[in-house]
Amino acid sequence: MTIEAYTNPDFGWSQKLIFLLAALAGTIICILFIIGGVKISTSSMRLKKRERKNEFYTRSLNRVQRFYEMIIAGTSVMSFSCAYVIIHHIHTLITTGERTTDSVILMSMVSIWDTGRDFILLLLICLSCVLNSVLDKLIIPLKKTDRDEKACVRMLAMFYVIFILMYLNYIGDESEYNPVMIYYLGLMVGRFIYFDASFKDFLHAMKNLWQNIYLLILGLTLTGILCYFGFSQGYLLERNYYIVGAFYTHLFMLVAVFILHHSRILLLFIRKPKGYVDPAEAASAEALSGAGAASAQYYEEAEDYDSDSRDYYQGDRDTDDEYYDEEDYDEEYDQGDDYYDPDDTEYDD
Repeated sequence: MTIEAYTNPDFGWSQKLIFLLAALAGTIICILFIIGGVKISTSSMRLKKRERKNEFYTRSLNRVQRFYEMIIAGTSVMSFSCAYVIIHHIHTLITTGERTTDSVILMSMVSIWDTGRDFILLLLICLSCVLNSVLDKLIIPLKKTDRDEKACVRMLAMFYVIFILMYLNYIGDESEYNPVMIYYLGLMVGRFIYFDASFKDFLHAMKNLWQNIYLLILGLTLTGILCYFGFSQGYLLERNYYIVGAFYTHLFMLVAVFILHHSRILLLFIRKPKGYVDPAEAASAEALSGAGAASAQYYEEAEDYDSDSRDYYQGDRDTDDEYYDEEDYDEEYDQGDDYYDPDDTEYDD
């Protein structure tokens, strides 16, 4: 088996450009839907006009970057599914004798897959998590979303891929996706039900998922339209399994997100208000100023303490000087000689 077996030689650069433009157009339409929803929600707020504009700008950036995270997480999870399908397919062809190979690497892969399949799947899951972190922190840095929001969207991405795999099983794809879905379900159960979790934590997690359900709907809709377009135009081939075509589609969606994020085209639809201050940066600056004020107060109190200490010790030194006056001390010492005279015979034995 070669890489060419999972690619389409007729999918040239001109077709790839058309498919990329379709991915860009679909992503922009989804972004416009998100911005429209934010516009409706913020327009009903009882705020001043300037505050409403700031809220609209902040929420729009946050919601759009959540959608970016949905595509990034979906691509990462899909990479694990696609890797499993390709490895399982090659293993099946070689073990059934449909394909013969003299490659030592492929034969070693078959042997390792037979003995340690579960560990390989676990390794692939870990690699997909690493890929997700690299994408959303280095390649497409998403700074307008916090850790909890990213965790929630990544959980939605697993539901997203499970729905895709369920659909592929429904349409009769020849590949077997049940092991992958079981792994994803296990991860989600572990996410919701863990040793120190309470029912309140579970409800909080479900509430976060429900609030972001529109990202799941937009992602599935965009993926479905692009996959239909790709397969109908011959860009994606059924012989490579549908999931391989879905993974290619996600790669184009990821490139579209990269272009939109770094080109800042989003600013054409969202104007930054004059005098806008990012809430996160403002909170950080306030925390730093609070810490600086506390430090200044601490040093001021410490200085007062040192001053009081110096005054206290100065008073002690004055007292000591009065007590240890040299003349009085010598006089007392001389009086002490009257009590003991080494030459006095009264003390001789």
